[in-house]
Amino acid sequence: MSMKLLSRRHAVILVAAMAALAPSLVLAQAKPKVAGIYTVPFEQQWAGRLHTALKAAEARGEIEYKASENVSNADYERVMREYATAGNTLIVGEAFAVEAAARKVAKDFPKVSFLMGSSGKPAAPNFSVFDNYIQEPAYLSGMVAGGMTKSNKIGMVGGFPIPEVNRLMNAFMAGAKETNPKVEFSVSFINSWFDPPKAKEAAFAMIDKGADVLYAERFGVSDAAKEKGKLAIGNVINTQAQYPDTVVASAMWHFEPSADRAIKLVKEGKFSAEDYGPYSMMKHKGSSLAPLGTFEKKIPADVVTKMRAKEKAILDGKFSVKVDDSQPKATAK
Repeated sequence: MSMKLLSRRHAVILVAAMAALAPSLVLAQAKPKVAGIYTVPFEQQWAGRLHTALKAAEARGEIEYKASENVSNADYERVMREYATAGNTLIVGEAFAVEAAARKVAKDFPKVSFLMGSSGKPAAPNFSVFDNYIQEPAYLSGMVAGGMTKSNKIGMVGGFPIPEVNRLMNAFMAGAKETNPKVEFSVSFINSWFDPPKAKEAAFAMIDKGADVLYAERFGVSDAAKEKGKLAIGNVINTQAQYPDTVVASAMWHFEPSADRAIKLVKEGKFSAEDYGPYSMMKHKGSSLAPLGTFEKKIPADVVTKMRAKEKAILDGKFSVKVDDSQPKATAK
């Protein structure tokens, strides 16, 4: 037998031995298949942040990505199971209204990693939770709002009075009171995650009662403010480009730190059940106050100075925004 043939046989045996000894290495190097499941359209701000972060990872060549939008709560479990059965190694979505079903699917697929928006706790071995803990920039945007209102009346329109919404509204209200102790609040919930016409009507009612700044937790509020010549504060995404004379400031949520961490751990075979909530905090670049842009020179200078000082204190760990998940109460008479 020639030395050339022998060395080739040795090489084949060596490769086979390495594959047998390190199957996890081979798996870790494969491109993970990731699925997103959203109960609302991609354009809705909350789901949009998840979709944007995962699309960015796909564009970098790190993952294969598929997603479903407008999935009804009744259909959510079926879609989760389909994605889990189709070989996706990471499934991202929201479990808020389908908590029991989502956790049941995760239990049935222990080798699939799940990263779900949830008010609940993580569940070993594979169900991690996240939330939009963006109360820090919400507080800062409140400081701006308090300095911009002339009527001392701010209207707030939210989706549902659940912890994820309540904590942002409460932080916003606390920030507004810091720069303007006289401010009063109207609070309304439309009981929908995506109903712009309903949110718009709720905002119109507040404007009729004297509100000149509106907290746009939902789409539709900024449209009402624009039509009536009032101001709006954005949430989760920055829509100032669409409303340059209306949206003063926005509390931004960045899902990238959470998504990138989950993808990295899945690739390494180290994904486990944990709470990703902290990765939405400003110190992890999971949230920020959007650039003031068209309102940079329109906000009173002393208000901007106070807000920037508070922003620095948050980043330096010298100021902590209270997490208050209780339903916010109106103070306007």
